[in-house]
Amino acid sequence: MAKYLVIVESPAKVKTIQKFLGKNYEVAASNGHVRDMPKSQLGFDASNDYEPKYITIRGKGDILAKLRKEAKKADKVYLATDPDREGEAISWHLSKALKLEEDKMHRISFNEITKNAVKNSLKQAREIDMDLVNAQQARRMLDRMVGYRISPLLWAKVKRGLSAGRVQSVALRIICDREEEINAFIPEEYWSLEAKLAIPGERKLLAAKFYGDQSGKRTIRSREEMDGILKELKDVPYQVLDVKKGERSKKSPLPFITSTLQQEASKALNFSTQKTMRLAQQLYEGVDIKGQGTVGLITYLRTDSVRISEEADQLAREYIKEHYGEAYVSVTEQAKKGATKIQDAHEAIRPTDLARTPVLVKDSLSRDQFRLYQLIWNRFVASRMSPARYETTSVKIGAGEYRFSVSTSKVVFDGFMSVYTSDEDEKGENNVLLKSIGKDTELTVKELEEKQHFTQPPAHYTEASLVKALEELGIGRPSTYAPTITTILARRYVTKENKNLYVTELGEVVNAIMKEAFPTIVDDAFTANMELLLDKVEEGSVGWKTIVRNFYPDLEQAVQIAEKELEKIKIEDEATDVLCEVCGRNMVIKYGPHGRFLACPGFPDCKNTKPYLEKIGVACPKCGKEVVLKKTKKGRKYYGCEDNPDCDFMSWQKPSDQKCPQCGGYMLEKGHKLVCASEQCGYVTEKKKETER
Repeated sequence: MAKYLVIVESPAKVKTIQKFLGKNYEVAASNGHVRDMPKSQLGFDASNDYEPKYITIRGKGDILAKLRKEAKKADKVYLATDPDREGEAISWHLSKALKLEEDKMHRISFNEITKNAVKNSLKQAREIDMDLVNAQQARRMLDRMVGYRISPLLWAKVKRGLSAGRVQSVALRIICDREEEINAFIPEEYWSLEAKLAIPGERKLLAAKFYGDQSGKRTIRSREEMDGILKELKDVPYQVLDVKKGERSKKSPLPFITSTLQQEASKALNFSTQKTMRLAQQLYEGVDIKGQGTVGLITYLRTDSVRISEEADQLAREYIKEHYGEAYVSVTEQAKKGATKIQDAHEAIRPTDLARTPVLVKDSLSRDQFRLYQLIWNRFVASRMSPARYETTSVKIGAGEYRFSVSTSKVVFDGFMSVYTSDEDEKGENNVLLKSIGKDTELTVKELEEKQHFTQPPAHYTEASLVKALEELGIGRPSTYAPTITTILARRYVTKENKNLYVTELGEVVNAIMKEAFPTIVDDAFTANMELLLDKVEEGSVGWKTIVRNFYPDLEQAVQIAEKELEKIKIEDEATDVLCEVCGRNMVIKYGPHGRFLACPGFPDCKNTKPYLEKIGVACPKCGKEVVLKKTKKGRKYYGCEDNPDCDFMSWQKPSDQKCPQCGGYMLEKGHKLVCASEQCGYVTEKKKETER
């Protein structure tokens, strides 16, 4: 009887696929990659046209020996690794490591682990796609070149084991650039005015917002301007000038791709990108469902395509028609605009079977698995549903020469929102009140409520917004977002507090070096262009070695220049006037994984260390002692009093030694300007340039 061997990546898939294929098939796992370039060297020969050198990964010898034994017994070997570049490369490495004969070896791939998908893939077995393999080889070599040539320079510069990466260095720069924007941001004052108006015959008051005057929209910039408007509004009649009714629709959302799943899981479920991908991997590979055995609940999780197969689309529409009614079925299928880099062999992330509703499988899933599955299920069903329709009402109110406005909307058909809603969906608070007014209705003002506001700086990146930024800039691909963020957090270049990502002192140092010595590597346009070139390798229109040949000589030249220049500015241990309590020597400043610290130069005889508090030459505004640069437990910089905890002064921005000439308070440095720490004062002046000594 014929014997077939199917090799998958993950042991978690073995049980699921074995159940679908029966006794003639043996299913085994490679446990991920089996070959890679050696860790101890660059891994390719530049003099031999960049030919890569691959060796068996340590610890994989026994797995490969077992697979070779099974492959010899089998009539056919099916390589069933993941349906992407990396999966294709793993299949190719397996074929080489197992020395498989071409006529015996077949490549199969499936987007979902279901009986139909797996059995159909056997009917469509093919050869290994070398364009996909070469795209992955090129990516791996580019990453290796950057990591292995630049990391030693960082080591020499900052004196501890740091690293650079082709995508991680760009991600770090994006976060650093945002931090600079926030630090340089100067708030601007503005005011809002709300009129509480009585409608004849109504007990509740209508809240109308100040819009402007007869010439159009107007922003109130100061207290003086507000006082002038309030004076002119005294005793003027309020009258409805115009009532406009209309209808608008809100489109159903697109099904999830990797980046949107990560973003939505972060916002709705508070999951990190790493956690989202781990849970999605479990749902894809298979979960033991009561009464059904091990079942793959979702399609492949690494995709940037919103395409849905015709069969899945049709089944979804039938499900919606049966459970919600024909009016809820979407008339047209949505297409994503502006998509330039779709791996269209993949579908969007969707449930493998809509009949497995979240409620039905809840008892078989962990709490977090259930929450993520429910999010994916709801989003997919919503994507095949009709838009939501709103009835809108907009009212313009005249008060002398000034104008107030009220607008509201009411859901008249919930459409996809019967399944999937977000925090952004409006709540119509004024609907009932607006029904009782028409044009020329006279209103009575009961209260005018003014409020002072200040413009806010750009928000710090979160994992979700960083993924969105990377995707919009064309940097990285579905498989790289989570590992990139995990790496910069693990290296302590960035720290996470309450979802926000903050640059640490270490991250600032590394980013400064990369910008100075390797501006191309950290340029987002260059990195995005490199991704497009890798896509062209996948399409077969560009040779993979062409990219490597063009990239490496320029990198090597930049490294050689940097090696000379970095030697000149190498950081030495800086002596301080702080005496070691153990041996009496003057302590020195050293760099560690968390940034700078004080250490005794007598190491290893004296191992005394202590935190380094850098004085900035500014007196504490509260107690007059020194302000020092400090770090939170997670490495984020701030300024505090040296007398803490007796004095609780702290500031995220650097205080200046100059006093505010307007209110006498202390000033903060923001880029090239000095700003009063009191927003109420709002005094701003140019920072004096430091005179050369």
